[in-house]
Amino acid sequence: MLWLHLPLHVHQRGQRLSPSDSELSLCWPHFLNSSYHTPPRCLCAPPCDILLLPIMEFAGKDISSWFDPKTEDILKYVDPLTSCVAYYTPRGRFLHTPPTGPRSDWDGDIGQPWWKDRRYEVGLLSAKTRWIRVVNTLTSQEQRLEVCSEENLNEILQRYLCYNSHARSYTWKYNGAVLDMNKTLSENNVPDDDLELEQLRLDRDAFTPAILLHYNDDLTEG
Repeated sequence: MLWLHLPLHVHQRGQRLSPSDSELSLCWPHFLNSSYHTPPRCLCAPPCDILLLPIMEFAGKDISSWFDPKTEDILKYVDPLTSCVAYYTPRGRFLHTPPTGPRSDWDGDIGQPWWKDRRYEVGLLSAKTRWIRVVNTLTSQEQRLEVCSEENLNEILQRYLCYNSHARSYTWKYNGAVLDMNKTLSENNVPDDDLELEQLRLDRDAFTPAILLHYNDDLTEG
């Protein structure tokens, strides 16, 4: 999965994105700890379809309140007029939700609704992001990266490759200890002091952990 963070934070399949990685994240509605492609981009519905309006209104926002966290389906209620169970859509009916009554223009054979179709899942919401400094000890170049707390070092390395295409030829260390690239920062004992710094009203940018890259004299990894 890939972790992303929007105004919130998210993780996507295969790699992870930060807000600066893609402006498209602003178009992804997210719910129940997942983020999804906006249906106009991933379904065959015309952009002017009125059933898209409630979703487009909340593009880039959290719509978890529309869903039952246990069933991961749209909330339901008993319609007082028909006494039938129906989807609860106070913002208006949207794509793939059936009408409340019989309709000749409704085809119930829609297959998997978009909110259950994993093909349109962009990634998972991250619990928290943090900043690190990646310092190349060979060239003294430094790069600040905002990463998801769930990312392991290999995933962070993948995003760092755009700054140093030979990053795999370096040993990654923190406080003199070699880091396990298959573990997260926390699992490698790289502390996240954001909360404590905030309580002390200290500038967290002045205390950003520095990951040191030591060159292995090996350009076979490139």
